[in-house]
Amino acid sequence: MNTTATTATATTDHLAISPSILYFGTPVALLTTENPDGTPNLAPISSAWALGHTVVIGLGGEGRTAANLAERPELVVNLPSADLWPAVERLAPLTGAHPVPAAKRSAYRYEPDKFGAASLRPQPSQKVRPPRVAECPLQLEATVRNLTPAGPDGEFRIAECEVVRVHAAASVVVPGTQHIDPAEWNPLIYSFRHYFGLAHPELGYGFRSQTAGSRA
Repeated sequence: MNTTATTATATTDHLAISPSILYFGTPVALLTTENPDGTPNLAPISSAWALGHTVVIGLGGEGRTAANLAERPELVVNLPSADLWPAVERLAPLTGAHPVPAAKRSAYRYEPDKFGAASLRPQPSQKVRPPRVAECPLQLEATVRNLTPAGPDGEFRIAECEVVRVHAAASVVVPGTQHIDPAEWNPLIYSFRHYFGLAHPELGYGFRSQTAGSRA
């Protein structure tokens, strides 16, 4: 018998719970896509992860962003810094879908000019048609490889995207390199519907870090 494992199990204070959401701490992204009339749509999301130059994002299936990507599979994944959270929250109750989908009518309103509503500025992209968000320190131009339904009733969309160009503010780049300085980059984190930045000091670095020796 493994007495260590038995003791550990007996002394835990975990609870079996059923939270309504599982945003356990993920970066916020602002997605820019192109509307049917050529104007940009801007939408905040908090379900995204990256592997190499592939970014996978999760979307509501009834929103304007999902419809735009199904018809025009280009986008920019704009990553705001923590100080931009008020702009993100100004976008949160807005939708580019008109009429507003029934499931959203109690909490959302239609807004055709989301850049103006959020007090953000569009910036031309180089490889894709949708614009970048000028205020975001990291901007990933991308194309959609696959867009598939997800969820028990297909209410979500999973978009697998290939990043074709990366733009980074000079302030977050290690001088003379192609690397983001993790000490300077302060992403906006969405954790159980609350906004956070990286408020704590660095604890250490992984063995594959390419920037560990870049600072005195």
